[in-house]
Amino acid sequence: MQDGLAAADLNPTESPIPWWKQWFMPALQGSPYAGRVRFGSLRRVTPISRHFGYDRGLPVDRYYIENFLNQHSADIQGRVLEIGDDAYTRKFGGDRVTQRDVLHVTANNPIATFVGDLTNAEQIPSDSFDCFVLTQTLHLVYDFRAALDTIYRILKPGGVVLVTVPGISHKSVDEWEDYWCWSFTTASCKKLFGEFFPPDHIAVDAFGNVLAAIAFLEGLSFHELTKKELDYRDRSYELLITIRAVKPTSAP
Repeated sequence: MQDGLAAADLNPTESPIPWWKQWFMPALQGSPYAGRVRFGSLRRVTPISRHFGYDRGLPVDRYYIENFLNQHSADIQGRVLEIGDDAYTRKFGGDRVTQRDVLHVTANNPIATFVGDLTNAEQIPSDSFDCFVLTQTLHLVYDFRAALDTIYRILKPGGVVLVTVPGISHKSVDEWEDYWCWSFTTASCKKLFGEFFPPDHIAVDAFGNVLAAIAFLEGLSFHELTKKELDYRDRSYELLITIRAVKPTSAP
């Protein structure tokens, strides 16, 4: 038995798509015919960068993350909690923030005001935060339901959590590589957050398209694409998922 098939070994007559559609459909869609795609710099089996594009600028997903936080910057006010550092709290909260807190999983972070795991964070007081900025973290938590239970508990009534999670992505190659457990979709996020927050208190959105996804997987910087290319949305390519959830002001 052969280990694999070369492209030349494939019989075009075995395609489930009729031969005439294989010729005419690309023309109707404005796409190149099969066999005439020019891969250019992308014809390689290793990525251009394995560091999400940080070594070339800012990653593609950070374009969507920062646009999301900027859109909801009014929520970043009062007492705000962020994971790892308070960079986004400072950048998007500014003078509206009265107290900045940082949660980190280990005690080696000098700016952490809380040390611990979101799934077991009894040291964080309940009903304490006006806003929780939680970017690119939930996919590293195996028991993400326990994490969401904590998030809901520590928010003040009326408090807001601003969350981003990966959809289409490669894994990191840094200290968090072995913790990467999940990728999400808008459907899974709606169901998951709906287990804790009322449905009318949740807004889930997705950003990305095939070009942005390819660029992100290759490790390009978002500066290497145009704003028009980045802003085009294709619901079939959910590169980044965003969630804004609000804790009710009264118990349900």
